[in-house]
Amino acid sequence: MLRKGVTLRGIEVFEALAQSGSVAQAAQITGLSQPAVSQQMRNLETAVGVALIDHSRRPMQPTTAGQMFLRRAAVALSELRQAQSDVTVMDLAHLEELSLGIIDDFDDTVTPRLATILGDSLTGCRFRMITAGSYELIQAVQAQTLQMAVSAHAEGPIDAVDAYPLARDPFIIVAPADGDHTAQSLLAQQGPLPFLHYATGQLIASQINDHLTAQCISLPKKFEIGSHLALMAMVARGMGWAITTPLGYMRAARFHDGMQAFALPNPDVARRISLFAGAEWSGPVPRDIAQTMRRLLQDHMITPAIAKLPWLTDSLYLIEDMP
Repeated sequence: MLRKGVTLRGIEVFEALAQSGSVAQAAQITGLSQPAVSQQMRNLETAVGVALIDHSRRPMQPTTAGQMFLRRAAVALSELRQAQSDVTVMDLAHLEELSLGIIDDFDDTVTPRLATILGDSLTGCRFRMITAGSYELIQAVQAQTLQMAVSAHAEGPIDAVDAYPLARDPFIIVAPADGDHTAQSLLAQQGPLPFLHYATGQLIASQINDHLTAQCISLPKKFEIGSHLALMAMVARGMGWAITTPLGYMRAARFHDGMQAFALPNPDVARRISLFAGAEWSGPVPRDIAQTMRRLLQDHMITPAIAKLPWLTDSLYLIEDMP
């Protein structure tokens, strides 16, 4: 039995504070006020009988006891969040068929979890899931070769489909970890480091090029890379710098030690992640799938990204609007 005073909310606050090192950032992550975060931590430390956070350091860090507690607590929280997704997912047993596309950005984290959640619910259904690029997925929903798709897109409506917004994913700059780089110096091409372009024909390439054109910035196309992970690997190896998004950055976790990230000078530039459904699918099914997807994005991508890059707090977030 848990000691009196050890609460799930307190553990969530401790996790956020340990990851971010800041009461203000922990408040943003958990949706609490800063005084409430401080009170939750005091209650938790009183309940367990030891100091979990070294409040004298900036950024704040877990104590030795706190690190031990966090390793166990993080596993428990992950299981609880997965259990919440499992039991709150919609009942899809009445469906005879469902075809869903999802962008490959989520292959390592969200897609496997979504597949298992939907697979458990679609007991009597023919279920097909594919991964592809954003343009291809949206066109497939419009052509009715897919019934739904989770895809990135630019702002504005898309013909013949209903959109269920999921998340805002702002553009950021990534550069090699070694070197005295700034966003401004890279965009001004101050130094020999070349810009690594996403391949022409990809939605993210079009959005980045539109932004650079609007800012009157022209960057030579010495490198044009179609694979996201290959592009991130080149950045980590010191071969150039790139513009990507936090969700793309988190997908390349294996290369983080070789990269540093910066906010784009224009914080309003972002892509939107949405669930698209054909008009004949309006109703509870796409809404419920969208809500499940939001939970997965928050738990497995957005919260870890903000913990890694706290300056994303105000620009990377879920979108709760529903059509």
